[in-house]
Amino acid sequence: MHGDRHSAGPAGLGDEAFAVVVNHEGQHSIWPAGRPLPAGWSHTGAGGDREECGAYTERVWTDMRPRSLRRRRHHRGMEAGGP
Repeated sequence: MHGDRHSAGPAGLGDEAFAVVVNHEGQHSIWPAGRPLPAGWSHTGAGGDREECGAYTERVWTDMRPRSLRRRRHHRGMEAGGP
């Protein structure tokens, strides 16, 4: 049941609630809901149990490269491609 809490796995996190967070580079992570976020991270608005957050992250974070690397490669490609 969703309201029941139980321990599962070595971390003992069970059915705890999590939030999906993102940093300035567009990298996503699953963070325990209610815990203060580290500097540079913000909430995406998605949350749920670990499995739900993992599924959301897989859907939206399709390019694992940091945003700055994607921009550099995009700009280099435009320069090499001509006008």
